[in-house]
Amino acid sequence: MNLSVLADEIIEGRRLTREDDLSGFVDCSLEELRRGADRIRAHFRGDRVDLCTIINGRSGHCSEDCKYCAQSGHNHTGIEEYEFLSTEQIVREALANERGGVDRFSIVTAGRCLSDSDFEKAIDAYRAMSRQCKLELCASHGLLTADQLRRLREAGVTGYHANIETSRRFFPYICTTHTYDDRIDTIRRAQEAGLRVCSGGIIGMGETWEDRLDMAVSLSELHVMSIPINALNPIPGTPLAGRERLEEKDILRTIAFFRYLNPEADIRLAAGRALLTESGKEAFSGGASATITGNMLTTTGSDICSDRRMLTAIGRRIAPGTVPNDSPDDASTAGHSEMIRGK
Repeated sequence: MNLSVLADEIIEGRRLTREDDLSGFVDCSLEELRRGADRIRAHFRGDRVDLCTIINGRSGHCSEDCKYCAQSGHNHTGIEEYEFLSTEQIVREALANERGGVDRFSIVTAGRCLSDSDFEKAIDAYRAMSRQCKLELCASHGLLTADQLRRLREAGVTGYHANIETSRRFFPYICTTHTYDDRIDTIRRAQEAGLRVCSGGIIGMGETWEDRLDMAVSLSELHVMSIPINALNPIPGTPLAGRERLEEKDILRTIAFFRYLNPEADIRLAAGRALLTESGKEAFSGGASATITGNMLTTTGSDICSDRRMLTAIGRRIAPGTVPNDSPDDASTAGHSEMIRGK
């Protein structure tokens, strides 16, 4: 596999499919792979880094049995549980993140779907943010109906997050209370509703390299334009608590070949950035073009101010913030945590 030639061909319009031999991505030179991925990123996404933040709209109470999840009622992790946040709390957080210089903001809830009452609370919050904020609004609320997705769009939401998590083959090993096709159907309904889909997955759950390649190809086939890559940070009390953490080189390899397979998408760093040197600095030179920052969900993560400093130092362009001297006091940087979900 000549990675430089392949990168040129992708820039010129070639797209890799299931019919291509993708096995070379697994054992090729990592540095050559990263150089090619960076050229593809520069051509299709430029130097602009898309920053998004999320708020955990409701904690715990999840009916699904995903083996990685701290919020699943099937697991015993001792996390704080609370009901759906008030509109005032959510808007306050969104405005603080907007001043911190991010591009988009999302409410995330664990669970198969929202109850009718919680869905109405979400709609109220999105309407209020749409009136008061300039941020792009995204949502992550599980397996919603076509009508619910349409109502989100009408409330000002432009993006919907629904991870496929892994390959079709491996999915039943991590979740049995809903199916891989349930997630695919949700993605298609969101696209039909006019929403920009954000969908990716988690690596390090016991899947093979072939499963990771399959996930990358599946997202390409679905025409997903924002792909969060999470590296498992095993959580005590979950069935995956004993898994070894991934090595940085394996995370960087995954990010790089996702860029080859999804050249026009935002490849977005998500959970597990603590496993990377300087919170993922090398990943931005090997295919990544976006990141989740600030308020994530279940383990300590990066904050907006440190991400802005790191990205500026490597010459990447980010949204201007209005917090004086990048002060963390108003940019929601305390108690940050990580995990992006899509049930």
